[in-house]
Amino acid sequence: MSVRPSEAVPEMIDPGRGTGLVDVFRRRYLLALLTRKDVQVRYRGSVLGWAWSFVKPAAQFTVFFLALGVFLRLNDTIVNYPVYLFSGLILINFFSEGFSNATKSLVDNGALIKKIYLPRELFPVATIYVAVVNFLPQVAILLVVCLGIGWRPTVAQVLGVVLAALIIMIFALGLGMLFGAANVSFRDSQNFVELIVMVAPWAAPVLYQASMVQRVVPDWLFTIYQLNPVTAAVNLMHQGFWYPTTDGAGDLPPDVWMFAGFGLLSSILVLAAGQYVFRRLEGSFAQDL
Repeated sequence: MSVRPSEAVPEMIDPGRGTGLVDVFRRRYLLALLTRKDVQVRYRGSVLGWAWSFVKPAAQFTVFFLALGVFLRLNDTIVNYPVYLFSGLILINFFSEGFSNATKSLVDNGALIKKIYLPRELFPVATIYVAVVNFLPQVAILLVVCLGIGWRPTVAQVLGVVLAALIIMIFALGLGMLFGAANVSFRDSQNFVELIVMVAPWAAPVLYQASMVQRVVPDWLFTIYQLNPVTAAVNLMHQGFWYPTTDGAGDLPPDVWMFAGFGLLSSILVLAAGQYVFRRLEGSFAQDL
């Protein structure tokens, strides 16, 4: 059947092309389904089930507290060191879980990607949501402990905790999309991620205080250290949970809010870079998987 010249021809759209993260929020129902599926199968067949969400951080906290707090005596030099340590650990675990699982999300869902088209960004975003689900109960435990020892934060300090979680969510998603897209074709990417996750607790003031770094490095290097989004988020977490329990005796690094702003901006730039690389490589996902 011929087309008359006067008839408008609809614009052709390449199949399998979307609008990136915007498509994820347009299909929130799919995101909810993927998140629910990941949550339900996470500990399927496990005797302890969701208790592992508490056992793992508790074991990690115990090891670090004994090694650093007791044997290296940081418990004597840092006020309320258990609160300081746990508040940093749960945030770094949030980052590590979200980043690691987002990197593996495309490969883990390869069978689904090869069968039908849906926004590929759904998979890393869903893993970040699952990480949030695991993060919140740990925050609740920290909150109860802090309330028991006289936690009286300001509104700004509470908002700082929310901003810390937001920075980590954006940063982990951006890195997860970046490395996840590369991981489809080059599985070495997953090994790089494991190295980053291993170093992360030591590259931010989770186990020690930032002032210890400031005393041994030049000022310019300490500034770079504080520009790390994870460092900025951990400092906000300490400012919100740990510092209000120290009666002003806690030692926070200078310009926490300024570096938090830089951390948020850096996280958004990483997310933009991750989305760009993801969009460039997603056309070959089905073939490479």
